[in-house]
Amino acid sequence: MEAITSIGLFAATAVLFIMTPGIDTVFVLNKSISQGKKAGIFATLGINGGIMVHTILAAMGFSMLVAKSATAFMIIKYIGAAYLVYLGVMKLISKEKLDLTTTIEEEKSNTKHFFSGLITNVLNPKVALFFLSFFPQFIKPEAMQEATPFIILGMTYTLIGIIWFVVLTYVSQAFSSKMKTNEKFNNWLNKISGAVYILMGIKVALTKK
Repeated sequence: MEAITSIGLFAATAVLFIMTPGIDTVFVLNKSISQGKKAGIFATLGINGGIMVHTILAAMGFSMLVAKSATAFMIIKYIGAAYLVYLGVMKLISKEKLDLTTTIEEEKSNTKHFFSGLITNVLNPKVALFFLSFFPQFIKPEAMQEATPFIILGMTYTLIGIIWFVVLTYVSQAFSSKMKTNEKFNNWLNKISGAVYILMGIKVALTKK
């Protein structure tokens, strides 16, 4: 902890960043409202798992390579955008009804929600660039080459993120639980969810450094 200038200030700043609506917020809300509480929670775990992946990559110096290479940035960006568009198209053509899965199917769905959150976050190069600009502000210059302070800050950021998005999941799911018994509402929800994913993909594709 000696390598970190102020963990308290970092946590307070991280709360503000995490609570500011962005792709992660939209992703979790979309999962929670359209597919239920468990989907939102597993998506939350996936997204924050992605945060830890970016943290480790930043600690290893890989994120710096992405930041310096326009080609690497572009490749990762377009793969991430394509994945989001793919999720959107699958939702648009899906005829799946909510809350009717068996236990085995539910386990598979939970795994899918986790990995969709993980992949969405890992393939967003803006997250890597954000960490490269944000984390060093709280690390002493002489410790900048060490992995430990990056890991500590990443774990702190992840914990805050999990708490916030779980709360968001419960709140959003509570508001939508009654409406989801309506089949027409379910169909429209699938279409809206699909459109949101596609718009998120387009936003990522148009992102510049």
